[in-house]
Amino acid sequence: MPKTAPAAPPAPSAHAESGHAVGVSNDEFRAAMSRLAAGVVLVTAHEPALDPEGPGGDDVGMTATAFMSVSLDPPLVLVSLREGSRMDDLLAEQPLWAVSVLSESQRHVAGRFAMKGRISDRLLFDDIPYVRGEAAGAPLVGGALATLECRTEQRMAAGDHTLVIGRVLTAQLPSANGGPLMYFKGRYRQLG
Repeated sequence: MPKTAPAAPPAPSAHAESGHAVGVSNDEFRAAMSRLAAGVVLVTAHEPALDPEGPGGDDVGMTATAFMSVSLDPPLVLVSLREGSRMDDLLAEQPLWAVSVLSESQRHVAGRFAMKGRISDRLLFDDIPYVRGEAAGAPLVGGALATLECRTEQRMAAGDHTLVIGRVLTAQLPSANGGPLMYFKGRYRQLG
């Protein structure tokens, strides 16, 4: 008796109007990806003043979980930014930014910079200890497990996000205390 080939899976190019493959909804995709534990970072940049004679510009920050090391030589990292977000727009204009790897005690920092519809980042930095990085001029959060200052090397459109690859200009370990802040199943978590 001849063997029959198994049924072929659906064609990968079959897409619903949403852009997802047929059978994958936004909710299903979000639920599946929420099972991937991720470290939490604060991405920061300094927006220069429009008028050199006026105030000194603004600090901008955003919480991210889509952050990773890309290369050791040269040292490169990648962050995923929502297309059209303030950080995406700012980094399209100027190439310097920083990352603070948040500790488990910095859940409040992550939550503050993840708020939707906030009006001003200036107020968000008011009571958070930070130093200004010498290479990027962006805030580096005190108590972070690690801080990196970066210069954008490449930007790529990826669906509704922009992938930004940055060359690491400085890397420091300001705090050896505590574990990392994690994000899993839609909530901030601690290891252990």
